[in-house]
Amino acid sequence: MKRSGHLPMAKLAYHDPKFMESLGARPLRILAEYLDPLARLRKANVGDTIVMFGSARIHSRERAEAHLREAKAAARGKKAAERRAQLRAARCDMEMSRYYEEARELSRRITSWAMTLGVHPKRFVICSGGGPGIMEAANRGALEAGGSSVGLSIQLPHEQRPNPYISPDLNFCFHYFFMRKLWFAQMAKALIVFPGGFGTMDELWEMLTLLQTNKLSSHHLILIYGRKYWDKVLNWRYMVRAGTISEREYSLLQFADNVEEAFERVRADMERHHLTLDADWDRE
Repeated sequence: MKRSGHLPMAKLAYHDPKFMESLGARPLRILAEYLDPLARLRKANVGDTIVMFGSARIHSRERAEAHLREAKAAARGKKAAERRAQLRAARCDMEMSRYYEEARELSRRITSWAMTLGVHPKRFVICSGGGPGIMEAANRGALEAGGSSVGLSIQLPHEQRPNPYISPDLNFCFHYFFMRKLWFAQMAKALIVFPGGFGTMDELWEMLTLLQTNKLSSHHLILIYGRKYWDKVLNWRYMVRAGTISEREYSLLQFADNVEEAFERVRADMERHHLTLDADWDRE
């Protein structure tokens, strides 16, 4: 039986939120997470990046000092064991805050130097995971130097807002971890790894595996910052002795324990290997 009147115009498929969020549209969502950053990074004239990773739980010196004051005040009247635990956590927070401040200063120095190389395109732009902690410190240092910085945030079940120091036009949010990782690797000329947990190590192993299997340039710098922390967490030399990695693979790592040493390693490596930009990076 013929209906009377006219049907309303159907939605275009790509204007239909129900379709776009469906299983069938997953390839479109994945492609969007490649094409949107590609277009926006090109528009911002970003040539390449230096990625800085580290814990989201490491606080600035100012915040750690406030935490310690609060812990001392709150500890009064509590049981001895509870008081000791609270103060121990606050003092640990204070000790680890040095890495926030050093990441902030290193980012500032790298950005100040990179800006002397011109802006057509912008070279060695600082890139972080977009969240708090060491990620915030990296974006903050770049902003304090007057430069741009990238934030590659991830959509999580618990809300994680992007830090306020990311350049607004370079603030990205991903649903798919693997697309976020692609953008960490795609434009990076160096990875600087500050103390961190599971997420930091996940990104580190990803980059090392890509280097090991020649999926990244052999000139890609991996700089481990803070041996006091990392040597307790990972026994790199034992991996060589056990035969699970080779001496050549171990040599993919460089180490630094202060801002000056880290900056000089980064600058020397960039000047040696990367001052001539591969304009066709997007075809890799």
